[in-house]
Amino acid sequence: MSVFGQTKGTELEKQIAQLAQGEAVGGAMYYALAKVAEQFGLNDVAKEFIELGNQETNHGAFYAMLNGRYPSDEKTFWQMVKGLSKAEYKGENNVNQLADKLAEIGVSKEAVEQVREFAIQEKHHGEVTKAIIDKYAPKKDEDNSNKPVYVCSVCGFEYVGDLDKEPEDYICPICGCKKGVFKLQG
Repeated sequence: MSVFGQTKGTELEKQIAQLAQGEAVGGAMYYALAKVAEQFGLNDVAKEFIELGNQETNHGAFYAMLNGRYPSDEKTFWQMVKGLSKAEYKGENNVNQLADKLAEIGVSKEAVEQVREFAIQEKHHGEVTKAIIDKYAPKKDEDNSNKPVYVCSVCGFEYVGDLDKEPEDYICPICGCKKGVFKLQG
């Protein structure tokens, strides 16, 4: 069953978008509560919160799909995975820079080290998505060498093609920033 885009352009689109955002925030909230529970030695509670966070994140993904936020066709799917993979690799450097800044302002060594671990995970995400692309993406990809590439200045996602053809309310599929943050790659 494909739910992709069924509420896009309807009177429910705005409400569904708010639900998608709320559920994504809810997922992060439950994960944060799990971290706090772990600090109190409440490991069983932390596991419950992690499961709730997983469910909230799944809800958010479903609502986003209803509004057509993520790709439903194979070509766009692989373009997004490729852009995501590149953004994950760039994320390693960006997160390490954040860790450096956190250290400069005196954030605890433990917190800085956790952020550095996140940088390692970002690189791993890039490696995993690249392996998926190498193994499963169609090999006869269209030649994108003459197409413009726009890069999200916040997360590094690469949009290949004419970004001007996207509606004004287009947002980055990774970080949710508006179209205006994309810069044409030179």
